[in-house]
Amino acid sequence: MPSFSSPSPAPHALFGFTPFSEDSTTAKQIATLQAKLNKKLGPEYISQRPGPSGGPKLTYAEGWKIINLANEVFGFNGWSSNIVSIVTDFVDYSEESKRFNVGVTAIVRVTLRDGAYHEDVGYGALENGKSKGAALDKCKKEAITDALKRTLRNFGNLLGNCLYDKSYAQEVVKIKVPPVRVLAPCLSRRPCSFRPTLGQV
Repeated sequence: MPSFSSPSPAPHALFGFTPFSEDSTTAKQIATLQAKLNKKLGPEYISQRPGPSGGPKLTYAEGWKIINLANEVFGFNGWSSNIVSIVTDFVDYSEESKRFNVGVTAIVRVTLRDGAYHEDVGYGALENGKSKGAALDKCKKEAITDALKRTLRNFGNLLGNCLYDKSYAQEVVKIKVPPVRVLAPCLSRRPCSFRPTLGQV
C-alpha cells in the first residue's frame, strides 16, 4: 500500500543540508537527485537466495546496502524513517513439536528533508522457532527491514525499484563482481591503534 505525499510548505534541500527557495537552484537540485535515483543498481549491490519450495532464485538487495545508498543520495540527515504500525498476525505453538510459528506485519514511513514521504508494508515470518521471544524478535526486525526496503524503493531504481524489472534482474546477476578488498584508509580505527609499540619506537 505505497503512498506519497508532498506538503505545501517551502521545501528544504533534498540532498543538501540547508534550506533553499523555489528557484532555478531548486530545479537543478531536484533534477540532479532524480538523475541519481533513475540509475539502476550495479551487480555489487545485488544478492540471490533460493526461492521457496525449490523455485527460481530470488534476486534482492540487502537492507544495509539500501540504507547506505539512501545516505549517499539524500544525505545522512536528509531522510528519516519511522514505524507507522507493527502487528503480530499470529503466534502459534505446537504441543507436538514444542515449537512456535510467528508472523508479523509492519508499516514504515520514510520522510525526506522537504517533507515528502512514502510508506509501505513489510512482513516477517518464522516457522519452528524454539523460543517465543526469539521468534518474535526475529520476525519484528525482518518485517521492519522489509517495510523499509519496500518504502525506499518507491523513490526510484537506485533504491531497489529496478529489481522488480525481471529482465534487468536476470541480466545484472550475470555480471561478475570483483572480490571486496578491505583497505586500511577506509577503516575507522581507534587512535591507540596507531600508537607504535615499544619495539617500534
